[in-house]
Parts: sequence; C-alpha cells; structure tokens
Amino acid sequence: MTTFAVVDAALRTAGLGLADGGARLCLRGNCLCCGQRRAAGRHAGKLHLERMMEAEDTNFMKQALAEAREAGRKGEVPVGAVVVCKGRIVARAHNLTETLTDVTAHAEMQAITAAASALGGKYLTDCTLYVTVEPCVMCAGAIAWAQVARLVFGAADEKRGYRRYAPQALHPKTQVEGGVLADDCAELMKTFFAVRRH
Repeated sequence: MTTFAVVDAALRTAGLGLADGGARLCLRGNCLCCGQRRAAGRHAGKLHLERMMEAEDTNFMKQALAEAREAGRKGEVPVGAVVVCKGRIVARAHNLTETLTDVTAHAEMQAITAAASALGGKYLTDCTLYVTVEPCVMCAGAIAWAQVARLVFGAADEKRGYRRYAPQALHPKTQVEGGVLADDCAELMKTFFAVRRH
C-alpha cells in the first residue's frame, strides 16, 4: 500500500476527506505522509498531499499507458486502463474489441469486470479507474453502475467522449480528474491512426 493510500485510509476512518482532514496533516511541522519537516499551517499540508496525489496519478497513468501500448501492438485502438484500490492495482486491461469481435470490449469495461472479480463485489466504491482516453457514454454508464469513487483520464475525446453526449452519466459521488499525461495519451492515439491510414 502506498503512503498516500495509508494516509487516505486513516482520514476516511476518522471521517475526514482530503479537503477537510488532509490539510491538517502538517500542522505540527512534521508531515504525517512522509515524515519530512514542513512549514506549519493548513496550506502547507494540503499542498503536500496534492503533490503526492499528482505523483500517484502520474504513476498509475503510466501503467494504463503500458496497457494502451499493448493494445496497439495487437492492432487494437490503443486505450488502456487500470483500477486501483487502496493504493494497489487490482485490474489491468486494454481494448479488445477486435480480438473478441465485441464492440463493448473497451478497456474500461474489461477493467471494471476484472476489478469486480478480483475484489469479489460489483461496486468499486473504494477504487480509482485510470484510463488513457476519456470514456465513451457506454463506459461512463458502466463506471456509474459500478459506483467507481474516482475517474482519472488522460486525453480528452472531443468526438466520442461522455462529456459531449452525457455529461451527467457518472455517479454523482464520482470524482473526475482529466488531463493526466494527456499529451502522451493523445500522441499514442494520433500515431496509431496515422499508421492505420497509410
């Protein structure tokens, strides 16, 4: 379990979220996240936690990118996803629509199914889904039904992304973060389609 996950779990146990409890972690000068000496005050603690969260998002998005590259090697549209629960990857997946001859076999759908199986339950209320491209409406619906706590995506999808057609599709409690390693994710898609056109 990562340091951030331990801290986050402790805050949740205490009934606090990052917004109200996380900012108090550095009040006494030593950060509870990493033990380093920090400037006292709410602002210092909150910024430190935000930096840790950004680093974790980047790390897990790199794992999703690895899945996307694997999809591209198989001739699939290069979209990859990972599901993280309490700081640990519980599912990895990539597009399999061509392999399975199944239009619903998107990376997100595969990842949600694998995560539910690994965790032994259909709801992913303690999980974050990292996906390299903004989900489509179908996948957004599945994310909502699974009650995923947090969605982090890389590149926006202006043509088929859920935000264009159904911006309210996700569960009301799902937190969304977009644009993590967006350039890397978008470049992978552009390269794939450029090669396919020639």
